[in-house]
Amino acid sequence: MPEAISATCPYCGEPIELIVDESAGSTRYIEDCQVCCRPMQVDVEVDGGQVSVRVRTGDE
Repeated sequence: MPEAISATCPYCGEPIELIVDESAGSTRYIEDCQVCCRPMQVDVEVDGGQVSVRVRTGDE
């Protein structure tokens, strides 16, 4: 079931909300910031029932 995760845009510093489907397992994808529209890389790590999200610029 998709879960809402709070994060901070690495470009504009604004808080954003990402919808993560933990049943898909660990993944990496590009998503545009909902505030400044710049593309950020989203790394989702699923370990058992724990989900962690790392958001970074594309050049990190």
